[in-house]
Amino acid sequence: MVSDAWGRTVTDVRISVTKRCNFACIYCHDEGLGPVARPGAPHGEELTVAEVERLVSTGREFGIRSVKFTGGEPLVRADLEEMIGRAVRQVPDVSLTTNGSMLASRAEGLRDAGLKRVNVSLDSIDPKLFREIRHGALGPVLAGVREALRVGLTPVKLNMVVFRSTVDTIPQMIEHVAGEDGLHLQLIQFMPELVQHDRLAVDLAGVRRWLEEHASRVLVREMHHRRIYLFDGTEVELVDPVRNPEFCANCHRIRITHRGELKGCLNRNDDLIPTRGLNDEQLREAFRRVITLRVPYYGGYVTDLVAGAAAPAADVPRAGGAVTASDGPSS
Repeated sequence: MVSDAWGRTVTDVRISVTKRCNFACIYCHDEGLGPVARPGAPHGEELTVAEVERLVSTGREFGIRSVKFTGGEPLVRADLEEMIGRAVRQVPDVSLTTNGSMLASRAEGLRDAGLKRVNVSLDSIDPKLFREIRHGALGPVLAGVREALRVGLTPVKLNMVVFRSTVDTIPQMIEHVAGEDGLHLQLIQFMPELVQHDRLAVDLAGVRRWLEEHASRVLVREMHHRRIYLFDGTEVELVDPVRNPEFCANCHRIRITHRGELKGCLNRNDDLIPTRGLNDEQLREAFRRVITLRVPYYGGYVTDLVAGAAAPAADVPRAGGAVTASDGPSS
């Protein structure tokens, strides 16, 4: 198995199938590539179904065993079901990240095509705050979540970006997820280095402490060494990559842009490797390069982990109705 200079192999790939999106989230970085395009007719840059199948097939030769489709908003692609069907011929574990607004009408078809599970971006269950953040309607997203649960696209993970507008509502979101079989919560750190809005960032030290104090148990996931906090059986996963060398040291992911470029790190665009026009052996060599040349962003590419760090005042969830557990945190 091919690895980089840090001994990191690659086991999963995120494939952006479009740059188009019907939302305009204030924190969006479009897989590190910049602002998304508005929805409309397909354009020539987007990967074809055949290109996706070929890339997944080649990636399998290098240890890829999990594929996640993303965007933009992947459900603007009318051929996404066909794309999933082709991908699962090569790698059975195929999942999807979506804003959920178009999921209700397509969840069953996606499942029938071979999709295993979905992540749905959901920062708030308050319609007004949701619209302020996402510039879209909450109702269709909640309907999409319900339908995904109904057809078995589980676990359905709700992706909640943690920043100034949402940090106080973490307890409320945990309560929303609690008791719903198949529903998990991912708290995703806002990434100011990608969208240049430092004023929105919060210091996660207080969030981590609050989670540890209220969770019944703490687990560590192999991917990125992410912490999973259990609240009476409900999983709350913290995705905290910013200035976190442990996160980067345990990254086993590469990415593919909507133009078919291999990308070794979310935070960088100076490592893109085009794949269009390559023959089979050249494509294999491109995969070797993107894997072997990967560098941990924090602790490798960026070694100064002090300058630019978050403000010292830790942000702690303050909303009422915090979920509590009986037996305290453990590791």
